[in-house]
Amino acid sequence: MPLSSGAYTGTGQYFVRFRVGTPAQPFVLVADTGSDLTWVKCRGAAGPPASDPPAREFRASESRSWAPLACSSDTCTSYVPFSLANCSSPASPCAYDYRYKDGSAARGVVGTDAATIALSGSGSEDGSGGGGRRAKLQGVVLGCTATYDGQSFQSSDGVLSLGNSNISFASRAAARFGGRFSYCLVDHLAPRNASSYLTFGPGPEGGGAPAARTPLVLDRRVSPFYAVAVDAVYVAGEALDIPADVWDVGRGGGAILDSGTSLTVLATPAYRAVVAALGGRLAALPRVAMDPFEYCYNWTAGAPEIPKLEVSFAGSARLEPPAKSYVIDAAPGVKCIGVQEGAWPGVSVIGNILQQEHLWEFDLRDRWLRFKHTRCAL
Repeated sequence: MPLSSGAYTGTGQYFVRFRVGTPAQPFVLVADTGSDLTWVKCRGAAGPPASDPPAREFRASESRSWAPLACSSDTCTSYVPFSLANCSSPASPCAYDYRYKDGSAARGVVGTDAATIALSGSGSEDGSGGGGRRAKLQGVVLGCTATYDGQSFQSSDGVLSLGNSNISFASRAAARFGGRFSYCLVDHLAPRNASSYLTFGPGPEGGGAPAARTPLVLDRRVSPFYAVAVDAVYVAGEALDIPADVWDVGRGGGAILDSGTSLTVLATPAYRAVVAALGGRLAALPRVAMDPFEYCYNWTAGAPEIPKLEVSFAGSARLEPPAKSYVIDAAPGVKCIGVQEGAWPGVSVIGNILQQEHLWEFDLRDRWLRFKHTRCAL
């Protein structure tokens, strides 16, 4: 499924092309490993005041495979997040009021429908559906959103759920295609025609070094997020002094990978250690004020070498992001340390900018996360 940066719309999300319904209706959705509910804007959907009407809307009445879920169904009562309790009669629709960490929201009703997927090697990887072999994935849980709020939803038609959940698209598709999925995020500032793939089943191996691997932590305390065990963080080869509790899900910490969050968020002890280590080596540059960052610099005053940041995961897997992924271009001539301070106790978030230009494979069946550095662009 084609995947590209949404930077051209002013959002820090990655968009995936998705076809759902019979006959198939095409949409552009936010690819989100932090979501368990896939949803699309439905006919007549209303956004925030003064927002443009949706460019594309799902027409449930025109899909032969759309089937509404009842609010009394097991799927609604057990698995639909933020499902509303007002089940006036057993046959009433399963309604949701889904809230995201950033304050955005979506409200509507849940059903199931069929998704159409291009099969690799079939000559139809652009998702256009022209020629090539395709597969129908039946019974995909789908939200039909009537009202929504939030900047990221102005530019997309909804959300593709890639989270760890019984009802997510990722679990449904991975169950059919080899128990795993992978994605490669192009540079977040890449033009809209720079595309890579979200793939279900064995991913594109590519040449070069073998992928590093670390256990994928599927813990209900952080569900639907995927957690990883961080052993240490290094700046310029030196391990930072960060309490082990910060990375321990059982002690109020932990680290998750979230493709739907752009900036990396570090719990206070980790944040302070990282910005002190990076900022100390950039101290010769004049500081600039720029929200939402705390440490920004006038880069026209000189271009010092950016120290190397490394994150060491359990099993000695090391993420060595390019410098542009953590000292990021915020404005012409201005670079910022691209991490934000999060609450402590609290979970740290590895955002999509830190993940860019890497292939990430989520092996749900055997519980491994594999990753390797690659340019991603096709």
